[in-house]
Amino acid sequence: MTSDKVALLFDIDGTLIITDGAGATSWKLAFMDLYGIPADIDKYSDTGMTDPEVARRTFTALLGHNPSPGEFSRLLERRMHFLGQAVDEADGYHVLPGVEALLPKLIHQGYLLGLVTGNLEAAAHIKLARARLNRFFAFGGYGSDSPDRVALTQVAMQRAAMVAGEPIAAEKFLSFGDTPNDVIAAHQAGIECVGVASHKYSVTELRDAGADWVLGSLEEPLPLSP
Repeated sequence: MTSDKVALLFDIDGTLIITDGAGATSWKLAFMDLYGIPADIDKYSDTGMTDPEVARRTFTALLGHNPSPGEFSRLLERRMHFLGQAVDEADGYHVLPGVEALLPKLIHQGYLLGLVTGNLEAAAHIKLARARLNRFFAFGGYGSDSPDRVALTQVAMQRAAMVAGEPIAAEKFLSFGDTPNDVIAAHQAGIECVGVASHKYSVTELRDAGADWVLGSLEEPLPLSP
């Protein structure tokens, strides 16, 4: 158990919620609306890539050139427009086990809660809004801050200190994520990580990735003192 944590950082997709493919659907609709192409982002992106990386790689693959600033701006706007619709209409959208009970409990216990995600900041809040989870998170590091997950984790740490009004040492943070990339990014940013085997990766895979602790879900006791 660790009792000295101040700020807890959470990944979104696969850790807090499942959007049932709403992200991919919104990209497909955006490309169709602008270019008449039903883009399949899974063909051009990898797990853990940030939203801007996904957009640029898919655009370049489908249209044969890098997007201009104007083209990129229009694509991101269309994607945000359709993301809200896709999230609202996703039959399989759900909050993962333990999350709805855990977050208010952590707030009551006095922890600062933040997000670390490859989503654009606006996209992150659209995804969380359906479950009314935005209210728990006072800060975050997003794909709109950096294409590098280590750097956006560090941004989240800096923003935590801004919210707290004082510096927060790295050892006072704890990160939660469902993929090996989450574990790697946390460690490279100098903080400990809890792997949560709530989506695609197993307890064994997350342990092998070097997670400091591994949970089957967020229903299980956290490595925090009561």
